[in-house]
This record gives sequence, C-alpha cells and structure tokens, in this order.
Amino acid sequence: MSWTGFKKSLNRAGTTVLQKTGQIERTIDREFADEEAKYRAFEKECQALQRDAKQYQDAMRSMTTTQARLAETIETFYGAADRTSDGAMASHAFTSAVEELDSGIQRELEGPYRTTIMEPLGKMNAYFPVVNEHITKRNKKLLDFDAARSKLRKTIEKPSEDPTKLPKAQQEHDDTKEVFELMNDQLISELPQLLDLRIPYFDPSFEAMIRMQCKFAEEGYEKMSAVQRYFADNVRDDYAAGQLDAQVEAVLQEMRELSICGAN
Repeated sequence: MSWTGFKKSLNRAGTTVLQKTGQIERTIDREFADEEAKYRAFEKECQALQRDAKQYQDAMRSMTTTQARLAETIETFYGAADRTSDGAMASHAFTSAVEELDSGIQRELEGPYRTTIMEPLGKMNAYFPVVNEHITKRNKKLLDFDAARSKLRKTIEKPSEDPTKLPKAQQEHDDTKEVFELMNDQLISELPQLLDLRIPYFDPSFEAMIRMQCKFAEEGYEKMSAVQRYFADNVRDDYAAGQLDAQVEAVLQEMRELSICGAN
C-alpha cells in the first residue's frame, strides 16, 4: 500500500469511529440498502446452489459406486450357494446392470453435468468478488464524502482567517460527492439488472438437470426391469400382497432357533 493509500485508510477509519460516536453524520441511502440486501440474498443463494449441485453430483456418483459394491457382495452370496439358481442368475444380472449404470454415470452424465450446471454456477459465483469490490469502493467513497461534508460544515460554522480554507473545503466536498454519487448510481442501476438476468441465465441449467435426472431414472428403471425377469412370476404378486414380509420373518425365526444365534 502506498503512503497516500495508507493515509486514506487511516482517515476513513477515523471517520468510521467519529460516525459511531455521532460526531460525523452518516449518509443513509435507503435505495442502495434495499438493492444491496437483494443482491446479498442472491449471492448467498448462488453459493448455496453451487455447493448443493456439487453434493448432488457426488451423491449420484457415490450411490452408483456403492450399489456396484453391494451387487458384488450379493452375487458372492448366491454364487457360493448355487450358481444355477434363479437367485444367482438374478444377482449376476443385477451386478451387470449396476456396473453399467455406474460406468454410464461417469461416461454420459458427468461431462454434461459439469458443462451445463457446474460451470455456469462457477462463472456466476466468480462475478460476486468483482461486484463486492465495487461495493467496497462505493462505501469508501461514501466515507470520504461524509468526512468532506462534515469538514465543510465546520468551516462554514467557524470561519477561518485563511480565505482559502472555505473554497478548498467546498471543492473537496463537491469532488467527493461527485465520485460517490457516480459509483452509487451505477450500483443502484446495475444491481437490479444483475438479479433480473438470473432467470434467463439459469434456465438452461435447470432444464439440463431435469433432463439428466430423467435419463438416469429411465436407464435405471430399464436395467432393473431386466433383472426382474429372473425372479419367479409369483414373487411380485407375493410382494404386493405383503407375503414376502412373512417369508422373511419365517427365515429369521429359523435363525433365532439356532444355538449360535442365542437360542436356549
């Protein structure tokens, strides 16, 4: 930081302290405050959206990977019992199906998801530091203007014998006011425009997410439906009638009766 920049920072810090103690009047711009509040809410929502979109991507990848490991274990159980049984054939078909889903996620969905969703979110969030820098500069210029206004008022209230002090204070007031109002008006004008662009900007990403979810669900349904044909025809009817729960309970009861499972 240059010496001039250091002095400005020091003066602004002093102005802030004097404003807190009521010795310098603070400018309150309700219009800017309202627009900034809307912008801050938008910034927070975009950052949360980016985090959630990444978590969704990771969850999809984790689900298919974990499903593949589950299928591998299930196939090991059935293979150790009877490789020719309907259950063993179903478990093998299930393993193949989930492996295809897992590889399909990485091959067909990861790239498009990154291109159509993650990258646009990243680009939008990359604008916020730039906008925030403009807001910070505007706030600094406001401190300069408040300090110059206070100085001018004091010079008028207590005239100096030096005839150059009042014109100098007036010029400093006018210059700081002009710079502040220029930046303030720009932000008041452009912050709403930025928010208005969020819908047309995110529309393609939202549509892409829905289409990819539909594709994943359709492929999952198609592959799992192919596994069902290895089960006996009455299995789905038994499930609908609630009879499978009774069958599971009957097997659990047999396990309880084993001495190693705690039977007396």
